[in-house]
Parts: sequence; structure tokens; C-alpha cells
Amino acid sequence: MAVQKIDIDDFIIQAPNSLIIDVRSPGEFEHAHIVSALNLPLFTNDERAIIGTTYKKQSREEAIKVGLPLFGTKLLPMIETVEKWVSEKQQGANTIKPTILVHCWRGGMRSAAVAWLLDLYGFKVYQLTGGYKAYRNWVLNQFIKEYPIKVLGGFTGSGKTEILHALQQRNNTVIDLEGLANHKGSAFGAIGQAVQPTQEMFENKLASALFNNKTDQPFWVEDESQRIGLVMIPSAFFLQMRNSICHFIIIPFEERLNFIVQGYGGFDVQLLIDATVRIQKRLGGLETKNAVQFFNENNIIAAFAILLKYYDRWYEKNTLSASPPKLLVQQFNAEKVDPVHNAVLVEKR
Repeated sequence: MAVQKIDIDDFIIQAPNSLIIDVRSPGEFEHAHIVSALNLPLFTNDERAIIGTTYKKQSREEAIKVGLPLFGTKLLPMIETVEKWVSEKQQGANTIKPTILVHCWRGGMRSAAVAWLLDLYGFKVYQLTGGYKAYRNWVLNQFIKEYPIKVLGGFTGSGKTEILHALQQRNNTVIDLEGLANHKGSAFGAIGQAVQPTQEMFENKLASALFNNKTDQPFWVEDESQRIGLVMIPSAFFLQMRNSICHFIIIPFEERLNFIVQGYGGFDVQLLIDATVRIQKRLGGLETKNAVQFFNENNIIAAFAILLKYYDRWYEKNTLSASPPKLLVQQFNAEKVDPVHNAVLVEKR
């Protein structure tokens, strides 16, 4: 009996309770993959390159002949690996053996071969029609849907990310764009963060977050530039953000400065200097020189005071005083950077 195939819509519905197995090469998987997928590569990067070259320069049949001996040596390890994953998936309350969803790039020979093996062994297996390529089309379609977005804005150091986390703890729906991007948005945003995902992987993570927001109630995001470090918010979704009301929290400068110093003051000074130099053209030569000198003198507060004034001017230009206005802005005040208290203020917006 042939392995059953499912389309991307059924695949997405079944995914949360299934074991998703990506049989593409490690390099393909590392670049980007379906959120929550596990990599069970049919071929290594080098093996895939050899088979691909054979396919292009000779024929499909010759490529299969090259691949079969490589596949044969991996049958038992693949079965044992999947058994381990199934056992881990069944831990806790989940006592039903999970369905296995297998895919490769286009839903072709690689996923068909692995799906056949797992099905032969006795697992309940489905192969994704169209493979990862079909998933990517699904991802891009998520960004053109209309969403009830509420945007949280505020000058640098307002603790916006922390407010979002507090809102989430209060059962509000939140999508943490900076969390998905592993970056805090400014020139200093990569400090203390994990390596950023590729653009493709960031899009996959964002699409999954949007889809998993099952409610018609508005969800909160932080006001961002379209670029977050090395990744870009997809244009269609970013336009929706810019056309949504921005609830802009105003907190005194000194309060925000203290918050920034607490957050970044413990990092290596050279990292702070390097980040400052990266914005030299916009910050200005004199201000850059002064900030770097303060960092070298370990006067962290004075250095960040210069930088915070720069970011305040930038926000003023790009959010509050943009012409024509890029955002519908509703301002409200808070006395200090207190994420829990300020989340209550935000909820009332």
C-alpha cells in the first residue's frame, strides 16, 4: 500500500500533534525549516551535491543508482532515531503514538523513500505534497491576511519588550517580533542575544506565530523598524503594523536612562563601543567621540545619555513627527519603567 499524501492545509492542521520529519540535507535544514520539525537527512550535504550533479548531468536513473547504496546503510539508524523521537513525543499525558509527517524540498524521492521505510516499519506516515516549497508558499500567504493589530510604542528604554511579556502573563495575546528575530532592534540589539535566524527562518517563525493566534481578538506587537538587525519584517505585514494605532508610552528620560544602563551596563565595554561606532554617521563625529571616551572612562551613564538622546530624536522623527504620519499615535504617560504596572495601563488602551 502506497504512503498517503496530504496537502499543506491538512499538514498544518495535523502538525501540532504529529512528529514532523524533514529529510533534507543538514545544510538545507540549518538555513530554514518548518517550525518544530526534526532533521533526519537522507543524505549529507556532500552526498546531496553528488547526487544532484549526477541528476543534472546524466539522468534521474543514474542519480537513483548513486543514492541507493548510501540510503541502504542508513535504514536501521533512521528507524532507531524515529523510535527515540516517538518515545519522547509520547512522554507525559500523550500516550497515543504520534502520526509522522515527512517532507523534503518538493515532496519527491527523498521524502517518498523515508516515508516508505517508516510506513513499512509500522508507523502511521503521511508525505507532504509539494514538500517544503509548499510550506513556504503557505508562510508567505500568512502575511497578506488581515490581522487586528495593536502596536506598543515608546522611546528607547521604556521597557516595551518587558511590557509585552507582562501583557502575555495577563492573558493578552502577544507576538514578540524581537524575540523571534533574536535582536532588540537597535545598533546594540545583538549584544547578549543568540545568533539571528536567516530571513527565511524568521518568516517561518512569524507565520507560525500568526497562525497560532487562534483568536479574533487583537494582539500586541512592539513598534519596530522594518529591519530588526539582519532580518526584515515582511512588507505586507509591516504595512499593517504601520496602519494600526500605535499606543505610545511616555516615560521620563532619567527613568529610561537608568533602565538602559541596568540592561547594558554589564556587557563588555568594547562591544558597546563597537555598536556606537556603527551608528557614527547618524550620531555625528563629535557625539560618537564623546560617547566612546565616556565608555573608555567607564562612565556608562554619560555615554548612554548621549546615545539615548540620539534615539529619542530618531523616534521623534520616524514615529511622532513623521510627515505624512506613518502611524496613528495615541500617547499616554507613565511615571517610571515598571513593566507590570505599565502593562495594566496598556490594557486600558
